[in-house]
Amino acid sequence: MEKKSTEAGNDALDENPSIAGGDALYEPLHGVQRRDDQRRASAGSDRRRPRPRSSSSLAHIRSNNGHGVGNDSDDIDMPGEQAGALREKGPFEVAFEGDHDPYCPRSMSLMHKWVIVIIIGLGSLCLTCASSIYTTTYSQMNPEFAISTIVGTLGLSTFVLGIALGPLLMSPLSEFFGRRPIYLVSWGMFLIWLIPSAVAKNAATMLVARFFNGFAGSSFLSVAGGSVSDLFSRDAIQAPMVIIALSPFIGPSLGPLLGGFINYNVLIIWAFVIMVAIVFFTPETFHPVKLREKARALRKETGDERWKAPMEMKEKAVAKAIGLSLLRPFQLLVWEPMCLCLCLFSAILLGILYLFFGAFDLIFGDVYGFNLWQTGLAFLGILIGMLAAGATDSLWYRVYARLLEQNEGVPEPEFRLSRAVAGAVLVPIGLFIFAWTTFPWVHWMVPIVGSGFFGMATWLTRWSSRTLLVFTGIFTFLVDAYPKYAASAMAANAFTRCIFAAAFPLFGLQMYERLGYQWASSLLAFLTVAMMPFPYLFFRYGRQIRKHSKYATQAA
Repeated sequence: MEKKSTEAGNDALDENPSIAGGDALYEPLHGVQRRDDQRRASAGSDRRRPRPRSSSSLAHIRSNNGHGVGNDSDDIDMPGEQAGALREKGPFEVAFEGDHDPYCPRSMSLMHKWVIVIIIGLGSLCLTCASSIYTTTYSQMNPEFAISTIVGTLGLSTFVLGIALGPLLMSPLSEFFGRRPIYLVSWGMFLIWLIPSAVAKNAATMLVARFFNGFAGSSFLSVAGGSVSDLFSRDAIQAPMVIIALSPFIGPSLGPLLGGFINYNVLIIWAFVIMVAIVFFTPETFHPVKLREKARALRKETGDERWKAPMEMKEKAVAKAIGLSLLRPFQLLVWEPMCLCLCLFSAILLGILYLFFGAFDLIFGDVYGFNLWQTGLAFLGILIGMLAAGATDSLWYRVYARLLEQNEGVPEPEFRLSRAVAGAVLVPIGLFIFAWTTFPWVHWMVPIVGSGFFGMATWLTRWSSRTLLVFTGIFTFLVDAYPKYAASAMAANAFTRCIFAAAFPLFGLQMYERLGYQWASSLLAFLTVAMMPFPYLFFRYGRQIRKHSKYATQAA
């Protein structure tokens, strides 16, 4: 039993280096009463047994979320291999008895696990849909509030700014109080702040409500990945992670499409249904919290107060954890050129996507005479491009396997960038097609096809394990290259992306009006051309760069 649990723990750690907690860290509990009797028989012995394998203490737990605390501050400046010294495991330290332990979230039925994943995915979809559905209200809201276009656009920017800042608070709190309380409180606040957004009578109310709306709902982006890792083992995590990965990126494209047919009242109903689902169908899944529940049950059952969960044996200050959550992402951006360049690239792509929310209405309305719902349908190109990129996952896994074979089975973080290299080439191609086909004599389908190439490329650039080719590659590379600081690297990426997504819409319309539709889109394309070499350069030379890095995995 002990060997089996150890192998399962190693699998969990191998799947996501940003997780260093849960059942992956603790050996199983073999018969509470039997072990207690054995210890009583050897009274007076105060020996402490070493851990059966090398692992970090609970202080090194990270959220699998792209935000949050990377490590305890004791080793904030240590390279990955030097930090996380071995800790002796006490005889009364509670652990899971494998994945089938009733207290372990992985012992839930498969149907219940998928229900939780779908609820979390729908929450992410609702949040990101709310961010962009707002753009369909400009034509009615701006005259009613007597505000300019730029002031109206601030509502989009403040919402995304809230999404950027919220996880820096939500993620460390989830590591103290668990996933469920964060989901309940944050989604309850999200639902409350939707109401003033729907009934606002002036611009000030709208802007304030939009910021807190994004801030509150951001937990469904920051904690969702950790929930999936809590529920599924390494060999089963791929399918549910596709749901978690797709939801935040389909939402922004879906918002303008739905905005032509529904209003905020429907969004409030959607959010309320999710709230009910969280209350009744989403239990706590964070492994350290579940171990604490098990320890309490053991103390009550045996009357022995010595039984402790690892969480109860390590004191951590909330303020200190939040401070670390705020500090370390910026350390990586300042001192790690690979992290900085890749974060800037993905940030530019998301900024362009959010800029399109205003530009599409301008281009397709003026050039092709589209009305509100027709302009929303024009976003189907980006949506279909993202879905098509997600369907190529199996191809990129085969590419990864081939690179692994050529390297004699030794994995390198740079192997994750293969799809990002392809996506980096597709991004400017899609943008140039979009730019130079927006003429009245060119069919409206052609620029939509160009936007589809952009959507596909952004997915591939971002998620190498999760728009989409570029995002996929960058995400997995950051996790693999900075395993000890993976959460902080993802937080740096998320913060940079959201800041660009908040800023780009503020100058987008003016840029298109001053430069013209073709040259404005071309300027965006030239920005991506300037960033295009970085994925390849890091794919080719990243190993050498990591040798001189303080935070990255040291190349052999």
